[in-house]
Order: sequence, then C-alpha cells, then structure tokens
Amino acid sequence: MSERNHWQGVYQARDSDQVSWYQDVPASSLALIEATGLDHHERVVDVGGGHSTLIDHLLASGWDQVTVLDIAGSALAAARRRLGTRARRVEWVERDLLAWQPRLPYALWHDRALLHFCNDDAARAGYLRVLRAALRPGGYALIGTFAEDGPEQCSGLPVRRYSPASLAAWLGADFTLVQSRLDPHRTPAGKVQHFQFSLFHYPAGRGA
Repeated sequence: MSERNHWQGVYQARDSDQVSWYQDVPASSLALIEATGLDHHERVVDVGGGHSTLIDHLLASGWDQVTVLDIAGSALAAARRRLGTRARRVEWVERDLLAWQPRLPYALWHDRALLHFCNDDAARAGYLRVLRAALRPGGYALIGTFAEDGPEQCSGLPVRRYSPASLAAWLGADFTLVQSRLDPHRTPAGKVQHFQFSLFHYPAGRGA
C-alpha cells in the first residue's frame, strides 16, 4: 500500500476527533507560535496538517496567509468542511511533502507529527531540503514529534523519536533552538503519549 493510500484510509475510517493525535486546542503549538513574535500577516505553512484544529485557532487569531499541506486529500476535505466559508482563506495543498516545491517563502513552518514518520536517511534528507527551501531568512521552524519516551509506532507505522537536543543536532548549525517543551498528549482513547515541541530560528537562511 502506498503512503498516500495508507493515510487516506486512516482519515476515511475515523472521525476527525477520533484519531489518536486529535487536539481540540493545540496549546503547545499556539504558545510557541506566539513566542516567535511574528506579525500575523506573515506566511505560515502547517505541514502534515490534515484536519488539525490548529488552522481554526490561527484564523481566529488573525493569521491571514496560511497554507495547510497534507498527503491525504480526505483529511484536507474534512478540514474544509469543518471551516465552512473560512476555508476560502486558506491555501490547501494535497501533496507528499518530499515532492513539494514551495512557491513563496514562509516565515513559519509548523509540523506536529510528520517528521517522526521519516525514518530512513533519504526521507529525512528530503524533509530538511524542503524545510530549508520553504523558510525565509529570519523564519522559524516549530517541530513536534514523539519524545524519547513516546510511542514507537503510530497508525501501524514505525516512528523516530526525538529530544530537543537530538532534533537540533540533526537540523544542524543553520538552526538555533529558541525554546522547547514536553507535552503529554492524552488521546481520545485516554492514553498518554509524550511529545516534544521545539522552536528553531533560521536566522541566516543559509540553506535556502
């Protein structure tokens, strides 16, 4: 089964609020996004955003140049239905991240739970290449993954776990760790999964 078909099936089989990663309020993401101090008219991309509620909160807070990218069109369709007419204010991109070529640079890259599915070296290198191409000089990358004591699998797939330090080491010297936080996420089924969220500044844009 292809990666696209896998995720299409996951989103088609469950309601939006029943997938394990569902958050009514993505508090850690929102707090760290505000910590950037970016103007709400800056460009933001949520990679692997699916039908996350982050977009609802960003729109409500006045962010007006938001892109949501996901490989699963069923997830994006669910998000558009939920948002109703507000969905017109969002750029929706149905694409495999590793094959994506951003049209314009972004001030903020947000990823909750996409990177940790990139297990092999080629996928991680591809992720980093797209990240560097997408960020403008002075931009920020906010990346949430399973923490070192988090689950080893999600949705039937293996994941790679990170600490803020190991994530910073992998990203390299182009990225400066600004702050991080651990987040014990409680799933709709009541299980606790440990995430880490790390905010990085990309001051020089040397890889762009």
